[in-house]
Amino acid sequence: MTGIMKAGIMALTALALLSSCEKKQETEFSTSKIVKGNIQTSITATGTIEPVTSVTVGTQVSGIVAHLYVDYNSVVKKGQVIAELDKTNLTSELNTARANLSSAQSTLNYEQANFNRYQTLYDKGLVSAHDYENARLTYLKAKDQVTTATQSVQKAQTNLGYATITSPIDGVVLSKSVEEGQTVAASFNTPELFTIAQDLTDMRVIADIDEADIGGVKEGQRVAFTVDAFPDDSFEGKVTQVRQQPTTESNVVTYEVVISAPNNDLKLKPGLTANVTIYTLEKNDVLVAPSKALRFMPNEALLSEGQKIEDVEAPQKVWTLEGNTFKAHKVETGTTNGILTEIVSGISEGTEVLTDFSISNGEEENEQQASNPFMPKPRGNNKKK
Repeated sequence: MTGIMKAGIMALTALALLSSCEKKQETEFSTSKIVKGNIQTSITATGTIEPVTSVTVGTQVSGIVAHLYVDYNSVVKKGQVIAELDKTNLTSELNTARANLSSAQSTLNYEQANFNRYQTLYDKGLVSAHDYENARLTYLKAKDQVTTATQSVQKAQTNLGYATITSPIDGVVLSKSVEEGQTVAASFNTPELFTIAQDLTDMRVIADIDEADIGGVKEGQRVAFTVDAFPDDSFEGKVTQVRQQPTTESNVVTYEVVISAPNNDLKLKPGLTANVTIYTLEKNDVLVAPSKALRFMPNEALLSEGQKIEDVEAPQKVWTLEGNTFKAHKVETGTTNGILTEIVSGISEGTEVLTDFSISNGEEENEQQASNPFMPKPRGNNKKK
Protein backbone atom coordinates (compact mmCIF):
# COMPACT_ATOMS: atom_id res chain seq x y z
CA MET A 1 0.00 0.00 0.00
CA THR A 2 2.87 2.35 0.75
CA GLY A 3 4.17 2.12 -2.85
CA ILE A 4 0.69 2.72 -4.28
CA MET A 5 0.18 5.74 -2.06
CA LYS A 6 3.52 7.18 -3.13
CA ALA A 7 2.64 6.67 -6.81
CA GLY A 8 -0.70 8.37 -6.31
CA ILE A 9 0.87 11.31 -4.53
CA MET A 10 3.40 11.73 -7.37
CA ALA A 11 0.65 11.64 -10.00
CA LEU A 12 -1.40 14.24 -8.14
CA THR A 13 1.68 16.40 -7.79
CA ALA A 14 2.39 16.16 -11.53
CA LEU A 15 -1.21 17.04 -12.35
CA ALA A 16 -1.06 20.00 -10.00
CA LEU A 17 2.16 21.23 -11.57
CA LEU A 18 0.73 20.78 -15.08
CA SER A 19 -2.43 22.56 -14.11
CA SER A 20 -0.39 25.35 -12.57
CA CYS A 21 1.67 25.74 -15.76
CA GLU A 22 -1.45 25.82 -17.92
CA LYS A 23 -2.98 28.48 -15.74
CA LYS A 24 0.15 30.57 -16.00
CA GLN A 25 0.17 30.31 -19.83
CA GLU A 26 -1.10 33.54 -21.43
CA THR A 27 -1.95 34.44 -25.04
CA GLU A 28 -1.22 37.97 -26.17
CA PHE A 29 -2.67 39.40 -29.38
CA SER A 30 -1.09 42.10 -31.55
CA THR A 31 -3.30 44.69 -33.21
CA SER A 32 -2.95 47.42 -35.82
CA LYS A 33 -5.24 50.29 -36.81
CA ILE A 34 -6.86 50.73 -40.20
CA VAL A 35 -5.38 54.03 -41.35
CA LYS A 36 -4.94 56.03 -44.52
CA GLY A 37 -1.57 55.61 -46.14
CA ASN A 38 0.35 55.07 -49.34
CA ILE A 39 0.99 51.79 -51.13
CA GLN A 40 4.09 51.65 -53.31
CA THR A 41 6.03 48.98 -55.16
CA SER A 42 9.27 49.71 -56.95
CA ILE A 43 12.17 48.16 -58.80
CA THR A 44 15.78 49.29 -58.81
CA ALA A 45 18.34 49.43 -61.60
CA THR A 46 21.34 51.36 -62.83
CA GLY A 47 21.63 53.53 -65.90
CA THR A 48 23.69 56.15 -67.70
CA ILE A 49 22.84 59.83 -68.05
CA GLU A 50 23.05 61.26 -71.55
CA PRO A 51 21.69 64.23 -73.51
CA VAL A 52 18.32 63.75 -75.18
CA THR A 53 19.77 64.98 -78.49
CA SER A 54 23.45 64.86 -79.40
CA VAL A 55 25.00 65.06 -82.85
CA THR A 56 28.39 63.84 -84.00
CA VAL A 57 29.86 66.34 -86.46
CA GLY A 58 32.25 65.03 -89.10
CA THR A 59 33.58 65.88 -92.55
CA GLN A 60 32.82 64.32 -95.93
CA VAL A 61 36.08 65.43 -97.52
CA SER A 62 39.70 64.77 -96.64
CA GLY A 63 42.19 67.46 -95.82
CA ILE A 64 44.17 69.29 -93.19
CA VAL A 65 42.34 71.07 -90.37
CA ALA A 66 43.20 74.70 -91.00
CA HIS A 67 41.17 76.44 -88.29
CA LEU A 68 39.19 75.45 -85.19
CA TYR A 69 36.80 78.05 -83.84
CA VAL A 70 35.35 76.18 -80.83
CA ASP A 71 36.62 74.16 -77.89
CA TYR A 72 35.17 71.98 -75.15
CA ASN A 73 32.00 73.42 -73.56
CA SER A 74 31.66 76.10 -76.27
CA VAL A 75 28.08 77.24 -76.83
CA VAL A 76 27.25 77.17 -80.54
CA LYS A 77 24.32 78.17 -82.75
CA LYS A 78 22.91 76.31 -85.72
CA GLY A 79 24.87 77.26 -88.86
CA GLN A 80 27.81 78.70 -86.93
CA VAL A 81 31.23 77.94 -88.45
CA ILE A 82 33.11 75.71 -86.02
CA ALA A 83 36.05 74.52 -88.18
CA GLU A 84 37.63 74.86 -91.63
CA LEU A 85 39.76 72.49 -93.66
CA ASP A 86 42.52 73.62 -95.99
CA LYS A 87 40.81 74.54 -99.29
CA THR A 88 43.80 74.66 -101.66
CA ASN A 89 43.22 71.30 -103.37
CA LEU A 90 39.46 71.68 -103.32
CA THR A 91 39.67 75.10 -104.96
CA SER A 92 42.00 73.68 -107.61
CA GLU A 93 39.54 70.87 -108.34
CA LEU A 94 36.75 73.40 -108.74
CA ASN A 95 38.81 75.52 -111.16
CA THR A 96 39.66 72.41 -113.20
CA ALA A 97 36.01 71.42 -113.37
CA ARG A 98 35.03 74.90 -114.51
CA ALA A 99 37.72 74.83 -117.24
CA ASN A 100 36.43 71.46 -118.45
CA LEU A 101 32.93 72.86 -118.53
CA SER A 102 34.07 75.86 -120.59
CA SER A 103 35.84 73.56 -123.06
CA ALA A 104 32.82 71.29 -123.33
CA GLN A 105 30.58 74.29 -123.93
CA SER A 106 32.83 75.53 -126.76
CA THR A 107 32.80 72.08 -128.35
CA LEU A 108 29.03 71.99 -128.07
CA ASN A 109 28.70 75.38 -129.79
CA TYR A 110 30.86 74.19 -132.70
CA GLU A 111 29.08 70.85 -133.08
CA GLN A 112 25.69 72.52 -132.92
CA ALA A 113 26.60 74.93 -135.72
CA ASN A 114 28.04 72.05 -137.75
CA PHE A 115 24.91 69.97 -137.24
CA ASN A 116 22.74 72.89 -138.35
CA ARG A 117 24.72 73.13 -141.60
CA TYR A 118 24.43 69.41 -142.31
CA GLN A 119 20.73 69.55 -141.61
CA THR A 120 20.28 72.33 -144.19
CA LEU A 121 22.31 70.42 -146.81
CA TYR A 122 20.47 67.18 -146.02
CA ASP A 123 17.13 68.88 -146.52
CA LYS A 124 18.32 70.00 -150.00
CA GLY A 125 19.62 66.51 -150.82
CA LEU A 126 23.25 67.65 -151.02
CA VAL A 127 24.68 65.26 -148.32
CA SER A 128 24.01 61.65 -147.62
CA ALA A 129 21.96 60.41 -144.71
CA HIS A 130 25.12 58.78 -143.28
CA ASP A 131 26.95 62.12 -143.08
CA TYR A 132 23.89 63.77 -141.58
CA GLU A 133 23.57 61.12 -138.83
CA ASN A 134 27.27 61.40 -137.98
CA ALA A 135 26.96 65.15 -137.50
CA ARG A 136 23.84 64.67 -135.38
CA LEU A 137 25.56 62.03 -133.18
CA THR A 138 28.61 64.23 -132.63
CA TYR A 139 26.34 67.10 -131.58
CA LEU A 140 24.49 64.94 -129.05
CA LYS A 141 27.78 63.69 -127.57
CA ALA A 142 28.99 67.25 -127.14
CA LYS A 143 25.72 68.10 -125.41
CA ASP A 144 26.17 65.18 -122.96
CA GLN A 145 29.74 66.27 -122.23
CA VAL A 146 28.48 69.69 -121.20
CA THR A 147 25.99 68.04 -118.82
CA THR A 148 28.76 65.88 -117.32
CA ALA A 149 31.08 68.85 -116.93
CA THR A 150 28.30 70.84 -115.26
CA GLN A 151 27.79 68.04 -112.71
CA SER A 152 31.54 67.99 -112.05
CA VAL A 153 31.49 71.70 -111.30
CA GLN A 154 28.58 71.27 -108.91
CA LYS A 155 30.35 68.38 -107.13
CA ALA A 156 33.54 70.41 -106.77
CA GLN A 157 31.56 73.35 -105.40
CA THR A 158 29.83 71.04 -102.88
CA ASN A 159 33.13 69.54 -101.75
CA LEU A 160 34.56 73.00 -101.31
CA GLY A 161 31.54 73.87 -99.18
CA TYR A 162 32.16 70.76 -97.04
CA ALA A 163 35.54 72.22 -96.09
CA THR A 164 33.66 74.79 -94.00
CA ILE A 165 32.15 72.85 -91.08
CA THR A 166 29.13 74.34 -89.34
CA SER A 167 27.09 73.31 -86.33
CA PRO A 168 23.90 71.43 -87.27
CA ILE A 169 22.09 72.38 -84.05
CA ASP A 170 22.09 74.86 -81.19
CA GLY A 171 23.98 73.35 -78.30
CA VAL A 172 27.18 72.80 -76.36
CA VAL A 173 30.37 71.13 -77.59
CA LEU A 174 30.91 67.99 -75.50
CA SER A 175 33.98 66.60 -77.23
CA LYS A 176 36.64 67.64 -79.75
CA SER A 177 38.58 64.94 -81.60
CA VAL A 178 40.98 66.98 -83.75
CA GLU A 179 43.49 69.82 -83.50
CA GLU A 180 44.64 72.43 -86.02
CA GLY A 181 47.13 70.97 -88.51
CA GLN A 182 45.77 67.44 -88.15
CA THR A 183 44.95 65.54 -91.35
CA VAL A 184 41.54 63.87 -91.59
CA ALA A 185 40.76 61.19 -94.18
CA ALA A 186 37.22 60.54 -95.33
CA SER A 187 37.92 57.68 -97.73
CA PHE A 188 35.87 54.96 -95.99
CA ASN A 189 33.92 56.65 -93.21
CA THR A 190 33.21 60.10 -91.89
CA PRO A 191 35.83 61.20 -89.33
CA GLU A 192 34.37 62.46 -86.06
CA LEU A 193 35.42 66.01 -85.26
CA PHE A 194 32.98 67.17 -82.56
CA THR A 195 30.07 65.94 -80.47
CA ILE A 196 27.45 68.59 -79.78
CA ALA A 197 24.64 68.22 -77.23
CA GLN A 198 21.52 70.21 -78.02
CA ASP A 199 20.29 71.07 -74.51
CA LEU A 200 22.03 70.06 -71.28
CA THR A 201 19.02 71.18 -69.22
CA ASP A 202 17.02 68.32 -70.74
CA MET A 203 18.80 65.04 -70.05
CA ARG A 204 17.69 61.42 -69.94
CA VAL A 205 18.68 58.18 -68.23
CA ILE A 206 19.06 54.95 -70.17
CA ALA A 207 18.45 52.24 -67.55
CA ASP A 208 18.92 48.49 -68.01
CA ILE A 209 15.93 46.63 -66.50
CA ASP A 210 16.06 42.91 -65.82
CA GLU A 211 13.64 40.71 -67.75
CA ALA A 212 11.98 39.65 -64.48
CA ASP A 213 10.99 43.28 -63.75
CA ILE A 214 10.30 44.70 -67.20
CA GLY A 215 6.67 43.52 -67.17
CA GLY A 216 5.76 46.07 -64.51
CA VAL A 217 7.41 49.06 -66.20
CA LYS A 218 5.08 51.39 -68.13
CA GLU A 219 5.40 54.82 -69.71
CA GLY A 220 4.53 57.68 -67.37
CA GLN A 221 5.63 55.96 -64.14
CA ARG A 222 7.45 58.12 -61.59
CA VAL A 223 11.18 57.60 -61.18
CA ALA A 224 13.62 58.74 -58.51
CA PHE A 225 17.36 58.42 -59.00
CA THR A 226 20.65 59.48 -57.46
CA VAL A 227 24.17 59.92 -58.78
CA ASP A 228 27.43 59.36 -56.93
CA ALA A 229 28.57 62.90 -57.76
CA PHE A 230 25.76 64.31 -55.57
CA PRO A 231 24.91 61.56 -53.05
CA ASP A 232 22.69 63.83 -50.94
CA ASP A 233 20.50 64.94 -53.87
CA SER A 234 17.55 63.03 -55.26
CA PHE A 235 16.39 63.65 -58.83
CA GLU A 236 12.95 63.01 -60.29
CA GLY A 237 11.88 61.86 -63.73
CA LYS A 238 9.35 59.76 -65.64
CA VAL A 239 9.51 56.70 -67.85
CA THR A 240 9.21 57.99 -71.43
CA GLN A 241 9.99 54.85 -73.43
CA VAL A 242 10.29 51.08 -72.90
CA ARG A 243 12.41 49.71 -75.73
CA GLN A 244 11.57 46.30 -77.16
CA GLN A 245 15.09 45.33 -78.22
CA PRO A 246 16.64 42.94 -75.64
CA THR A 247 20.30 42.90 -74.66
CA THR A 248 21.89 39.62 -73.55
CA GLU A 249 25.13 39.60 -71.59
CA SER A 250 26.40 36.60 -69.61
CA ASN A 251 22.99 34.93 -70.14
CA VAL A 252 21.27 37.90 -68.46
CA VAL A 253 18.55 39.55 -70.54
CA THR A 254 17.85 43.25 -69.98
CA TYR A 255 15.77 45.90 -71.70
CA GLU A 256 16.55 49.59 -72.07
CA VAL A 257 14.13 52.02 -70.44
CA VAL A 258 14.38 55.74 -71.22
CA ILE A 259 13.73 58.08 -68.29
CA SER A 260 13.40 61.85 -68.49
CA ALA A 261 15.82 63.79 -66.31
CA PRO A 262 15.21 67.56 -66.06
CA ASN A 263 18.52 69.28 -65.36
CA ASN A 264 17.76 72.94 -64.81
CA ASP A 265 20.64 73.40 -62.35
CA LEU A 266 23.07 71.54 -64.70
CA LYS A 267 24.22 69.15 -61.96
CA LEU A 268 23.71 66.09 -64.15
CA LYS A 269 26.58 65.51 -66.56
CA PRO A 270 26.68 63.14 -69.55
CA GLY A 271 28.07 59.76 -68.63
CA LEU A 272 27.22 59.77 -64.90
CA THR A 273 25.89 56.50 -63.47
CA ALA A 274 22.38 56.79 -62.05
CA ASN A 275 20.93 54.56 -59.34
CA VAL A 276 17.31 54.33 -60.44
CA THR A 277 14.12 53.50 -58.54
CA ILE A 278 11.04 53.05 -60.74
CA TYR A 279 7.71 53.14 -58.87
CA THR A 280 5.62 50.54 -60.68
CA LEU A 281 2.65 50.98 -58.31
CA GLU A 282 1.56 54.04 -56.37
CA LYS A 283 -1.70 54.59 -54.52
CA ASN A 284 -1.82 57.50 -52.12
CA ASP A 285 -4.22 58.39 -49.30
CA VAL A 286 -6.12 55.08 -49.27
CA LEU A 287 -7.24 52.88 -46.34
CA VAL A 288 -4.56 50.29 -45.66
CA ALA A 289 -4.10 47.37 -43.33
CA PRO A 290 -1.08 45.15 -42.68
CA SER A 291 -1.26 42.23 -45.09
CA LYS A 292 -0.77 39.80 -42.20
CA ALA A 293 -4.11 40.97 -40.74
CA LEU A 294 -5.81 39.27 -43.70
CA ARG A 295 -3.96 36.04 -42.89
CA PHE A 296 -4.82 36.06 -39.18
CA MET A 297 -7.23 33.37 -37.92
CA PRO A 298 -8.14 32.90 -34.22
CA ASN A 299 -7.68 29.41 -32.80
CA GLU A 300 -10.20 28.01 -30.34
CA ALA A 301 -7.40 26.25 -28.46
CA LEU A 302 -5.95 29.65 -27.57
CA LEU A 303 -9.14 31.19 -26.26
CA SER A 304 -9.44 32.06 -22.60
CA GLU A 305 -12.45 31.18 -20.51
CA GLY A 306 -15.54 33.03 -21.71
CA GLN A 307 -14.12 34.05 -25.09
CA LYS A 308 -15.89 33.08 -28.33
CA ILE A 309 -15.57 33.41 -32.10
CA GLU A 310 -18.04 34.99 -34.53
CA ASP A 311 -16.96 34.05 -38.06
CA VAL A 312 -18.32 35.03 -41.51
CA GLU A 313 -18.08 33.39 -44.91
CA ALA A 314 -15.86 35.63 -47.02
CA PRO A 315 -12.80 35.28 -49.25
CA GLN A 316 -11.14 38.21 -47.47
CA LYS A 317 -11.73 39.15 -43.85
CA VAL A 318 -10.12 40.78 -40.85
CA TRP A 319 -10.70 40.16 -37.15
CA THR A 320 -11.37 42.41 -34.20
CA LEU A 321 -11.51 41.61 -30.50
CA GLU A 322 -14.67 43.16 -29.03
CA GLY A 323 -14.83 42.33 -25.34
CA ASN A 324 -14.59 38.55 -25.21
CA THR A 325 -15.63 38.06 -28.81
CA PHE A 326 -13.37 37.54 -31.80
CA LYS A 327 -15.42 39.02 -34.63
CA ALA A 328 -14.74 38.58 -38.35
CA HIS A 329 -15.41 41.42 -40.83
CA LYS A 330 -15.86 40.82 -44.54
CA VAL A 331 -13.71 43.27 -46.49
CA GLU A 332 -13.00 44.07 -50.12
CA THR A 333 -9.32 44.54 -50.89
CA GLY A 334 -7.48 46.39 -53.63
CA THR A 335 -3.81 46.61 -54.49
CA THR A 336 -1.04 45.31 -52.26
CA ASN A 337 2.72 45.48 -52.05
CA GLY A 338 3.02 42.43 -49.80
CA ILE A 339 3.36 44.48 -46.62
CA LEU A 340 0.30 46.72 -46.85
CA THR A 341 -3.04 45.96 -48.52
CA GLU A 342 -5.65 48.47 -49.64
CA ILE A 343 -9.03 48.13 -47.92
CA VAL A 344 -11.75 49.22 -50.34
CA SER A 345 -14.76 48.56 -48.10
CA GLY A 346 -15.99 46.54 -45.14
CA ILE A 347 -14.35 48.30 -42.21
CA SER A 348 -13.89 51.89 -41.12
CA GLU A 349 -10.78 53.97 -40.52
CA GLY A 350 -9.32 53.75 -37.02
CA THR A 351 -10.58 50.21 -36.30
CA GLU A 352 -8.03 48.02 -34.55
CA VAL A 353 -7.67 44.65 -36.23
CA LEU A 354 -5.82 41.59 -34.99
CA THR A 355 -2.58 40.79 -36.76
CA ASP A 356 -0.76 38.15 -34.68
CA PHE A 357 -0.55 36.37 -31.32
CA SER A 358 2.16 35.15 -28.97
CA ILE A 359 2.13 32.72 -26.05
CA SER A 360 4.00 33.36 -22.78
CA ASN A 361 4.28 31.36 -19.54
CA GLY A 362 4.43 34.40 -17.28
CA GLU A 363 6.47 34.25 -14.09
CA GLU A 364 6.47 30.45 -14.03
CA GLU A 365 8.92 30.38 -16.93
CA ASN A 366 11.26 32.83 -15.18
CA GLU A 367 11.19 30.82 -11.94
CA GLN A 368 11.98 27.61 -13.79
CA GLN A 369 14.92 29.27 -15.53
CA ALA A 370 16.19 30.66 -12.22
CA SER A 371 16.07 27.24 -10.56
CA ASN A 372 17.90 25.54 -13.40
CA PRO A 373 21.40 24.67 -12.07
CA PHE A 374 22.83 24.77 -15.60
CA MET A 375 21.80 28.37 -16.23
CA PRO A 376 24.55 31.00 -15.69
CA LYS A 377 24.06 33.04 -12.52
CA PRO A 378 24.59 36.78 -12.14
CA ARG A 379 27.88 37.97 -10.79
CA GLY A 380 27.98 38.60 -7.02
CA ASN A 381 25.51 35.86 -6.15
CA ASN A 382 28.07 33.07 -6.00
CA LYS A 383 28.69 33.28 -2.28
CA LYS A 384 30.57 30.59 -0.57
CA LYS A 385 28.83 28.87 2.34
